Amino acid sequence: MSTELDADDEVESGVEESPGERRRAERRARTDERERAAAEATTETETVQLKVFRYDPEVADKEEPRFDDFHVPVQPGMTVLDGLIYARDTYDSSLTFRHSCRQAVCGSDALFINGRQRLACKTQVADLQTPVRIEPLPHQEVVKDLVVDMQHFYEQMDAVEPFFDPDELPDGDLEAQRQTPENREKVKMSTRCIWCGACMSSCNIAAGDNQYLGPAAINKAYRFAMDEREGEDRKEERLRIIEQEHGVWRCQTQFSCTEVCPKDIPLTEHIQELKREAVKSNLKFW
Repeated sequence: MSTELDADDEVESGVEESPGERRRAERRARTDERERAAAEATTETETVQLKVFRYDPEVADKEEPRFDDFHVPVQPGMTVLDGLIYARDTYDSSLTFRHSCRQAVCGSDALFINGRQRLACKTQVADLQTPVRIEPLPHQEVVKDLVVDMQHFYEQMDAVEPFFDPDELPDGDLEAQRQTPENREKVKMSTRCIWCGACMSSCNIAAGDNQYLGPAAINKAYRFAMDEREGEDRKEERLRIIEQEHGVWRCQTQFSCTEVCPKDIPLTEHIQELKREAVKSNLKFW
């Protein structure tokens, strides 16, 4: 009986694995090694707890929103984006979020962090209370995990016709469209918008009125309407766009957009100045 078992064992051990099985086994081994290394790191170094919103409508057991906990090692200068990248690369490769430049320029990683709209790449973990709670931007449809649908935001930006359109061009082909230093200073802050959507997400008016242009789009209109190089006729057309029913007059001056703007743009002030311009454009003296 013993001899037969030994023979069977020899037959089974002689079966070679297919290339696909070997690759899968190697991947499993690498994954196990990463998890062991991560577990050892968390026991030896200081860690921070991230509570991350999770949602995936395409996976049956992940359709219900939930929060997953990740414990990541803390490093000097570590940002929330650094923590998310570590959690994705070490623990769960399905964790989904947007990021690109990592220098607070592209605006793609705006998130709701500890109850406030922030750029993940600009937010230092050391400045936050723990656990760090990370959610997608409020008032926008969640696509997956921390990713929201930005299409409506882009449509609102496009509605104010965000491009320079002067009445007249310089005579010479190489002659610049001149602007005074004073006027450049006036519109300078409005040009810093990175289209992150944080201001729109923080706006209670936008949350209740889907047609409201929103602070980002109105700020973009300000950038061109206040540029002295734009012609008067074009400025009047732009003012008519922003003084519509769902334009500047819907703003209730709550300053929430200004408070969360990662580029420190005085959005509320720009909206109020456009209100004054709209009133002046409608005054008739006769």
